[in-house]
Amino acid sequence: MEQQLNEHNKQEYPPMHTAEHILNQTMARMFGCPRSRNAHIERKKSKCDYLLAEEPSEEVLMEIERKVNEVIDQHLPVVIDFLTHAEAKKIVDLSKLPEEVSETLRIVRIGDYDACACIGEHVNNTSEIGHFKLLNCDYAGGRLRVRFKLTD
Repeated sequence: MEQQLNEHNKQEYPPMHTAEHILNQTMARMFGCPRSRNAHIERKKSKCDYLLAEEPSEEVLMEIERKVNEVIDQHLPVVIDFLTHAEAKKIVDLSKLPEEVSETLRIVRIGDYDACACIGEHVNNTSEIGHFKLLNCDYAGGRLRVRFKLTD
């Protein structure tokens, strides 16, 4: 199991992974949708899929980018907590967790903006992320695919 975690973490880019958490929370707040259930996170560019009732306008997409950068620019601390299932379910959605997960969960908090169960690597502060840039989006069959990158 530890080897699997190490292999998983080796490939991650903490600034991009943390930006994904902020994007997920921004989408949930703006659209009331669940966090991305299909994400591909890489150093150069990443993508996340969201289930939405209708395609967002160009203005709304620009607002997503603006809000994500607004959160990043707050220089929020990124903190790791270890909570029991009972404690965690009060603040995070546990529906994506596998059944065989341990009783103690690793919760990643980004200031007061986001909390999520996650085993990945993250920055210590959002000031380490850089600038979030939406590259493009496409919408089909109720799925919005968002492609993004980070710049200095």
